[in-house]
Amino acid sequence: MAQNHSISKTLERFRSFRYTLVLEGVAVGALSGFVIVLFRLILEHADMLLKGALEYGKENAWFIPVWLCILAAFSYLVYRLVKWEPMISGSGIPQVEGEMEGKLSQNWWKVLVAKCAGGILSIGSGLSLGREGPSIQLGAMAAKGFSRLTKRIKTEERLLMTCGASAGLAAAFNAPFAGVLFSLEEVHKNFSPEVLLSTMASSITADFIARNVFGLAPVFSFHVPQMMPLSQYGHVIFLGILLGLLGVVYNLFIGASQKLYAKIKWEPLRLLIPFVCAGALGFTLPEVLGGGHPLALKIAEGKFALSMLCLIFAVKFLFSMVSFGSGAPGGIFLPLLVMGAMIGSVYYGGVGAVNLVPDGLLSNFLILGMAGYFSAIVRAPITGIILISEMTGSFNHLLTLTIVSLFAYLVPDLLKCRPIYDSLLRRLLEKQKPGAQPEPTGEKVLIDCVISHGSAAENRTVADVVWPEHCLVVSVMRGEEELVPKGNTALRAGDRIILLCDENFASETHLTLEHQCRMVRLEQEGR
Repeated sequence: MAQNHSISKTLERFRSFRYTLVLEGVAVGALSGFVIVLFRLILEHADMLLKGALEYGKENAWFIPVWLCILAAFSYLVYRLVKWEPMISGSGIPQVEGEMEGKLSQNWWKVLVAKCAGGILSIGSGLSLGREGPSIQLGAMAAKGFSRLTKRIKTEERLLMTCGASAGLAAAFNAPFAGVLFSLEEVHKNFSPEVLLSTMASSITADFIARNVFGLAPVFSFHVPQMMPLSQYGHVIFLGILLGLLGVVYNLFIGASQKLYAKIKWEPLRLLIPFVCAGALGFTLPEVLGGGHPLALKIAEGKFALSMLCLIFAVKFLFSMVSFGSGAPGGIFLPLLVMGAMIGSVYYGGVGAVNLVPDGLLSNFLILGMAGYFSAIVRAPITGIILISEMTGSFNHLLTLTIVSLFAYLVPDLLKCRPIYDSLLRRLLEKQKPGAQPEPTGEKVLIDCVISHGSAAENRTVADVVWPEHCLVVSVMRGEEELVPKGNTALRAGDRIILLCDENFASETHLTLEHQCRMVRLEQEGR
């Protein structure tokens, strides 16, 4: 009887909460926005303290070993935080995706406390890490806390976590549309009216709060004075291919760095290494420290010679591997965008040296490098295009950004290189202890999926499709019309099918839906 009540409650709530979700999205956006704004403010002050410490050390040599000892102490504090809550390690985005798929479970308040503290210590000490991954995880955990405290159903909780992730990216980068697209393209991996409306409400609310604190200016104030001439589009295509290859190299190095660190038996040493490297580089090549926002602005101003830019890229790349591979709390978004900017700038400098491109296109190649490198590594091209447009405050270059992102996406896809967050999630699941898996609760969740053209489910009846065990097809949405599913109900491309299952089988259901409803068949039956 209790189980039937749970099912009916879940279905009733699902059919009535579209507009409630919008209001809840606003609430989650406000809550996540305040958390991320606080996180950004503390990071800004930490960055000022870091610069002051490095300047003082350059003038007073005795302070250098003292600073290294301080960094060693910080590394131990981060180690203790990661031991206390292992889910704060790394970016945080794979953890959110794993929970959305029912493969992981995070303690929301422990992650909020430990990720904030660990991220501030790691990023504030100069490790080559960004704030966006932690911001997405913090936003999702703030949403989960809201859901738990207000006793939302499990299906609603996952939608609210998507809202929180969207708000986190929006507040971190002042990029509300990119926040919406990333949450749909990468986190939720599905489009529906409920998700779209609620994430828009959440993202815009968080962005509004962030802009009231940090101002209306875009994160990167690049001035791109002219459009890319049509005669130069060959360079756009070639740069996209190059970025795709370099994206494969990046993903391979990330995996290799994690494997190397795993061989270190004394765990505190894993985090000590990047902190000591940050101390050494702070007094020798401070440009490579942190996410790289000031570095990107200097590149845009053309302040580096081509040889110096190549050196900075090589050091930044290796330092990013050392920083992220250690498991320190911090993301890869901003560092990889900055490295993409360097690749675009180096390419422009190289072809410009032999007069293959006209003058004045440095900023064009810089933003192309950012978008293409993001697309090659993360494999979320739409998010990358919109993110770069919002961060630079210009939507005049969508055509070239789209072309470079397309080719940068295709190359690693053809080479069978997994998207970075898929790879990170797989490694995370491989080393998880049994206790990290979600506890069985018997609660029911609703999982929806849109049937794609050419998928196995298209033009079949409900009875003909091999659905996962332990689940029930409860609704078929065709436009605004809801069909009561029967065995002879024919499924069409574009139909949104909704399944009810126990949350313990959510991961298995997601995988089956991917094969039956989204994956395009190479051969058509009966043809």
